[in-house]
Amino acid sequence: MSIDLLRHGDTGQRSYRGQLDDPLSELGWRQLRDAVQGGTWDRIVSSSMARCARFAEELAERSGLPLRLDPRLVEYHFGDWQGVPIETIAETDGDALGRFWADPVAHPPPGGETFDAFHARLTAALDDVATEASSSRVLVVTHGGAIRLLHCVAERRDFGDMAGIDVPHASLHPLAWSR
Repeated sequence: MSIDLLRHGDTGQRSYRGQLDDPLSELGWRQLRDAVQGGTWDRIVSSSMARCARFAEELAERSGLPLRLDPRLVEYHFGDWQGVPIETIAETDGDALGRFWADPVAHPPPGGETFDAFHARLTAALDDVATEASSSRVLVVTHGGAIRLLHCVAERRDFGDMAGIDVPHASLHPLAWSR
């Protein structure tokens, strides 16, 4: 079994988008098409959000692969910070932003999803992917925050490390998943 995580491409937005359902920009479509060139998978599982799902649908159709959309793979809900430029948050709520980056479990954004809920839904989704995959290669199309959390879980890293994990748009991340 192999699992590759793919972050969605650029949306043209510059803020914590979270669960705002942005479409991909033209650049985002190009980034994703380039990212999967030469890749081979047996199935695709994707976040149900447009910036992931529309590309996954295109790839599945073009490649003749089975696709399953899973709403548990959606991005973290950033509460009051959702849609607000990070620079604005840094100016108006910089201390809270610093605490969130250092310890997202203890210091979620105001009105944000609890970290326990985010962790529980993502790990349940990946457990199901691993069960379905058995000996196949699976591409999971999801979001930056989801990829960071899943790497921390798989690598048994502290969640405070999430801010330091580089996850550019349309980047592929092999994941060794076993819990």
